[in-house]
Amino acid sequence: MDEVTTQAKRTVLRMVPYGLYIVTARGADGSTNGFTANWVTQAGFEPPMVAVAIVHESRTLELIRSSSRFAVTVMPDGSRDLARRLGRPYFKAPDKIDGLDLREAAHGTPVLADGLGYLECALRGELEYGADHRLLVGEVIDAGVFQEGDVQTMQAAGMKYSG
Repeated sequence: MDEVTTQAKRTVLRMVPYGLYIVTARGADGSTNGFTANWVTQAGFEPPMVAVAIVHESRTLELIRSSSRFAVTVMPDGSRDLARRLGRPYFKAPDKIDGLDLREAAHGTPVLADGLGYLECALRGELEYGADHRLLVGEVIDAGVFQEGDVQTMQAAGMKYSG
């Protein structure tokens, strides 16, 4: 593929509007982690499902696999610094969730109380599709609203990728 096509592909993919979300999990051993994600989408109505793309080497992926649960917190506009903080990989910032206001959803999954709301999900599938990420599909088993407001977008945060 020539350089012009490669650059055009990157440019157009960055035009796709993405919200910023915090994906959290607590492993079977009780350890907790989370990361900033931008590749999250609703994937079904009955039952309600969401899909999340997650990098293969993610610490949070290990925790999700061990507990079969994860949560997606929708971030409010103006949460750029938090999104950047949680966007760092675990191996560079193992303490990145320390001091955050985490609450427990109905089934014990940690959620970020500074968000607009959350979806607690039971892992229903994992797809390896030959890319640098895995696609997780979760059934929404609990949800809550913390506050009203606009969603923090990746573009408004000045970010190009997080996940």
